[in-house]
Formats: sequence, C-alpha cells, structure tokens
Amino acid sequence: MPQTSREGLSLWFEQALLGAGWASDVRMTVADGLIASIETGVARAAIDQGGGVAIPGVANVHSHAFQRAMAGLTEGRGPEGGEDDDFWSWRQLMYRFLDRGGPEEIEAITALAFAEMLEGGFTRVAEFHYLHNDPAGRPYADPAELTGRIVAAAEATGVGLTLLPVFYAHAGFGGQPPSQGQRRFITDLDGFADLVARGRTLTASLPDALVGVAPHSLRAVSPDELAAMPALAGDGPIHIHVAEQTKEVEDCLAWSGARPVEWLLANAPVDPRWCLIHATHVTEGEWREVAARAAVVGLCPVTEANLGDGVFPASAYVQNGGRYGIGTDSNVRIGLAGELRQLEYSQRLSLRKRAVMADGVRTTGRALFDRALSGGQQATGVTGGLAVGQSADIVGLDTSGIAFEGRSGDAILDSWIFAADRSAIRSVWRRGEQVVVDGRHVAREAIESRYRKALKTVLGQDA
Repeated sequence: MPQTSREGLSLWFEQALLGAGWASDVRMTVADGLIASIETGVARAAIDQGGGVAIPGVANVHSHAFQRAMAGLTEGRGPEGGEDDDFWSWRQLMYRFLDRGGPEEIEAITALAFAEMLEGGFTRVAEFHYLHNDPAGRPYADPAELTGRIVAAAEATGVGLTLLPVFYAHAGFGGQPPSQGQRRFITDLDGFADLVARGRTLTASLPDALVGVAPHSLRAVSPDELAAMPALAGDGPIHIHVAEQTKEVEDCLAWSGARPVEWLLANAPVDPRWCLIHATHVTEGEWREVAARAAVVGLCPVTEANLGDGVFPASAYVQNGGRYGIGTDSNVRIGLAGELRQLEYSQRLSLRKRAVMADGVRTTGRALFDRALSGGQQATGVTGGLAVGQSADIVGLDTSGIAFEGRSGDAILDSWIFAADRSAIRSVWRRGEQVVVDGRHVAREAIESRYRKALKTVLGQDA
C-alpha cells in the first residue's frame, strides 16, 4: 500500500509544467504529501529523483469502476439482435453482468481500474458509486459494505478519491418503479443519507478524500428527491447524468414538456458545485446557461463514442467560457491522453475542421490539458497543479522516445496526446509517493492476480 511521502523528498525534471507555464531544470521538494518548494534553472543533484518531464496529475471526473470488468464483452449486438443497438441494449447487458459479484469481486475490479487510472495520468477519481445492494437486491448487513470496498481500493492503490454515493430510486421519469435489473442500485432518502454519512466516516483516514452526492439522473430521481441532494452534499460536489441519449431527451419532454438540461436548470440550484455528466444533447441556450452558471460538464469521450451517444458541442461551449472535466465512465479504455485525443477528434469529425480545441495562445494539446486540469479540480472539489502548497500529484513523462524528438514546451503535450503511446508515462507520484514505476503501478502484480480471480466469479467460470 502506498505510504505518505517522506520528509525531504527531492524530485528533478528537465522540464515541468508549472502554474506559470513551462520551466526548465526544475527541482521540487515534497513534505507531508505537499510540494514544499520549487526551484528552476538548477542542476540535478545526487539526491534528486525523477527526470524527464513533469506535468500535473489530472482528476477523472466520472467513473463506474465495476464496469472495467465488462470492457470488450459488449461488442456484439444487443439481446434482441437488432440493428439499432445503442446505449439501452448495452444497459441490459450491464444489468445481466451484475447478477454475480460480491464485495471481494467489486473491490478487486475497482482496484485494477484505479491502478490503471494512475498509470494513465489520472491522480484522483470521482467514483460515481451506485452499487449498494447484493446481487439479489438486498442490503448488506452493513449497508455501506460496498462503499467501504471502494475506499479500500483507493487506499490500496493510492489514488485520490472523491466519493460520490449515488441516489437511484426509479426506472424512469415520473417516478416509475425500478426494474429487476436495477435492484442493486435502489435506495430511499433515509438510507441514502446514511450511506453519505458512512462514506464520510470511511474516508476520514484517506488523505484529502472528499464526499459529495450523485443523484443518478432525472429519470431515476423525482423532483422532491433531487431537491434534497444539495443539503446532503454539504460542501461536496453534486454530479448527475443528464441528456446522454436522444431517448432520454424525448422521454423528458413527454414527462415535463422540457428537455433534461432545460428542466434541470429551471428546477435545481445548478452552480459551480455541480457537474453535469455527458450533457451530450443540448441546445445552444442550454449550454450557454450552463457556462453562465460556471458549472462543469463531465465529458467521457471514449465511452460516449463506444456507446454511440453523440458529440457534445465542446468547441462552441469552451469558446463561450464553458468548463469541462474528463472522465472514463465505463472504463472500456483508461488513459487521459486517449480521452483528450477522442474529444478533439470528435469535434474535428463533427465540424470538419482541424485544431478545433486550440485557441489563439495555446496549441490543441495544451488547451485540452489545461481545461481538463482546471475543470477536473472544480468537479472533484480540490485545488492542484505544480505549485507550492499543493498536493504532490505529479506525472512523469519519458520523452526519450521517438515521438518526442525535438519537442519542448506545448509540443510535448501535443506529441503525448496525438503521437505517443501509453508507455510515455513512466512515473507517477501521488502526494509525493511514487505509485507508478516504469509505467506500472507498484502493486500491479498483486492487483492483477486478485482481479483475475474476481473475473472468474463474475463471468461464472468458478464452478
């Protein structure tokens, strides 16, 4: 298990992306998990660790860690075998996947996902945690059993955790009764309040862990239930799925006469604490209002592409002050560079233009990265970056590879996102403790072994 950083840890990098921009020959010292000092233009000393290029770790704003075990298993047609396969048929496969898998399996799968996030450049995760009950839909003896397993996986891997217990009560708009496939998610307001309180207790020993709330979606939460969420969140963030699919928009219109984001903005106190996950199908008036309220849109480009959801109008949104964070959602592939690349390419395909997310000052890669960094911090309730007093969450890139030849400054980020492979991330420090060495999590072997065992149970291969 990763330990807190030792006093006097000294890291040196050829280049580092500091708060004020790129700097060369940079030494950072770490104490009590925080960056204690930064020097630039200094020679490497014998005691210095590190090397290569340092960039800040970024927060993953949306994850369902248990879905990591489904990656690659949902690429056939849905249960009906029709040609119109989409999110809804994928969801039926996901429901069947939940028939097996208890606390041990959920913890093992989550630990692998969290380790891969660290290997992929994410140093914090907002875990949108909606598995609460056992496979039969019954509460565990400890109703927060699976919450505790998420916390244990975060502790074992060292990833920063923003825990988002999910409130899920209904199958559709207007308070429809939940379906059999949703039995593991369902709770009521009293039970949910207890889950949130237990989450705060369980995370108390984790450094810089936070707890917020996640009303699952407008189809799973009634208006009265949604109104209770801000008080339960306290000072924590509030995340909600919204307008991910066109059917959701159509159903919301039939129920309320308004589109999902339109209804949410009119009926909930959406402000900078809120993160609207996906928001794929929005009108210009809706995204302009989201931007005006300084909320964050949580984009999950790889999952949105995998599910065929559609393309969020990110280019126009950010040009008008909109904020976004990046998530890995179903965890079909885990890596910050891949998500940022998919975001840019989706905009290029939609608009038939190049360098869409760049601006007049920053290259495409730098602009993508900076926005993901700041939006991720806001959505997960933390501050960050390579600055004195901030958590020492540092991603070390090995730029000796051919993809980085002759690059410096912003061209490093462009080359990492668009030209390099996953091996470019060689080292990751989380609160000053090195959790990734030579591209692999320090506990990767044990985590993989436990995952393989869990997968046999989940896939029904343990008989």
